[in-house]
Amino acid sequence: MIGTVVVGIGTAGRVRIRDLLSPLPSSPSEKLSLKGFISRRTLENQQDIQQISLDEALSREDIHAAIICTENVSHEENIRKFLEAGKHVCVEYPMTLSFASVKQLCELADKKGKILHEEHIELLTAEYKQLKKDVTGKNLVEGTLHFTGGPLQPGFGFIAFSGIARLTWLVDLFGELTVTSANVEEDKEKKYIKMTAHFQTKDKSPLTWIEERAPGLGRVKNISFRFDTGVMDCLPVAPRESIGLFMQDLNLFGQKLLGLVSSEQLQAERKRILHCLELADLIRELSQACTH
Repeated sequence: MIGTVVVGIGTAGRVRIRDLLSPLPSSPSEKLSLKGFISRRTLENQQDIQQISLDEALSREDIHAAIICTENVSHEENIRKFLEAGKHVCVEYPMTLSFASVKQLCELADKKGKILHEEHIELLTAEYKQLKKDVTGKNLVEGTLHFTGGPLQPGFGFIAFSGIARLTWLVDLFGELTVTSANVEEDKEKKYIKMTAHFQTKDKSPLTWIEERAPGLGRVKNISFRFDTGVMDCLPVAPRESIGLFMQDLNLFGQKLLGLVSSEQLQAERKRILHCLELADLIRELSQACTH
């Protein structure tokens, strides 16, 4: 059994505890044994699981892995501590808030011989799986992905990092991208922010990613992808799957811990993650240059 702790008790942390306590039968998640949870606050037991300190989790030999569900700004510090202590890590996206720190942590994981898994449940939704099937084999002429949502909470980082899920969609659908320009409009009093990033695919097709947040804005993804065979301007409707997104991700993490994922798959996934975070860093640099 792989002793596991959950770090951070927000909505995602509670879901992680629930899934660890009720794993899918005959799945890799059955091999994960929940040993406790960690929080900055002093809390009562969560689903009959006791709170333990960070120091205890780092030092205990029966704890082999950590699932980090804290605010984005604290991901890097927590990942580093658990890797240094010789523990495997699963962390919510974005792994950290800079490309340089992500590279360092990946190198540290390799040095320690540990799995560093970044959760990407946006690639596991039935809607996205169908979208990828519909896009595969088509030649993109131009495209736009426009996301709207409520105001960003403190600790989420620059908008290109907090919205890395949408960028991951574009990279997973259309391959490696080149940033051509980026800018951010912001009204802090109104809690409004809009980021617009322009890319080119390897075939020089233009792609635009817009991330727009303000009070009252619904959480919506709008797409407009023009192919040489026609236009796709709405997300496909797909039936909801019986296995929850976090459980799917937990099983993927478990597969990695059990050595059931090929080195080629691991390398391809890391390449995508590093590319997306490098793009997010470039978008930040270009946006700040425009602002100044």
